[in-house]
Amino acid sequence: MPLSPFALERYFAQHEFTARYLLSSSDCETLSQSDLLGMADTKTRLLWEHLRLGYTESPGHPLLRQEIANLCKTVWPDDVLVLAPEEGIFVAMNTLLQEGDHAIVMTPAYQSLYQIAESLRADVSRWQLETDGVRWKLDLTALARLVRPTTKLLIINVPHNPTGFHIDAETQEQIIQFAREKRLILFSDEMYRFSEYTAEMRLPAACDLYDQAITLGGLSKSFGLAGLRIGWLACKDRTIIRRFQRFRDYTTICNSAPAEILAAMALRSRDRILDRTRTIIENNLAAADQFFANHHRHFEWIRPMAGPVAFPRLKGTDSIDRFCEKLIQSKSVLLVPGSIFDFPDNHFRIGLGRRNLEEGLEKLGEFLVEHYV
Repeated sequence: MPLSPFALERYFAQHEFTARYLLSSSDCETLSQSDLLGMADTKTRLLWEHLRLGYTESPGHPLLRQEIANLCKTVWPDDVLVLAPEEGIFVAMNTLLQEGDHAIVMTPAYQSLYQIAESLRADVSRWQLETDGVRWKLDLTALARLVRPTTKLLIINVPHNPTGFHIDAETQEQIIQFAREKRLILFSDEMYRFSEYTAEMRLPAACDLYDQAITLGGLSKSFGLAGLRIGWLACKDRTIIRRFQRFRDYTTICNSAPAEILAAMALRSRDRILDRTRTIIENNLAAADQFFANHHRHFEWIRPMAGPVAFPRLKGTDSIDRFCEKLIQSKSVLLVPGSIFDFPDNHFRIGLGRRNLEEGLEKLGEFLVEHYV
């Protein structure tokens, strides 16, 4: 299966570990291992201290799967497969799709959500978010026009990367009802769940609401634990989960034993970790509001609705690709241009989850003064 280069990952590979200010990170402020170990309760501390570094259970440690199931209402541990988040996308697409199938994907999107399907020679239609310059919008009537007799899979991502768009419970139910009526499998990327700005904005996991819904979750984004490489697929249709498990035998087979115990610690301390995350995002959102108000001549600020990312637009005639290139060369500030997401019109992603956002914005402001007065 020939795969096109992963534009975002190649871009980060070039700049992420050399740029001083990462203004486009989609993950939240990282926890140290000592911080996380300090949150361990008696049970997970004992698991950690007596851990043997052998193979682990392929579906995931039973305690970890129980903690993941606890994030849902109607899901049991046997409905959960623990694996790396990107691996989850790869396993799901390879298991669910084949040549001639049709998939619909909400865009702009993380590239693997559509690229893997295309590499399998499935047909992919893009259900594109639109903006009026104030907020992002999703047209449900457009979804109906995209369906074909061969449509098998509907792929959504909320809270959304890279725009910060979010839907309400009524819209979620409409999407699920549409998938049910059309007999579609729903793949719901919920990597940014728990980074909503208020508890009222948090949606149920899609796998709680529809037996043919698959939830992708993980600890990389809202939990600030990308280095653990722990995520999960959850679905109440266990025939689907078993198919995922069989395919996963050809990828990583099982998870890292230390990562699984650290992940269980995190989930058992989730309120503390997520309160920290939301405080950082809240402070950074206020700083971004002020920055873009001060620089409204240069930028169109489309305020995010949820999550740690936003997708504003550069005004003027300069291309966002050239702008980002000059910015990293001049100030060592990394922004991701919208072209990386195959999205037009000078948008760029900004991350709101890191504590040094204001330092990066200060450097961006200096750059504007020096090059765009």
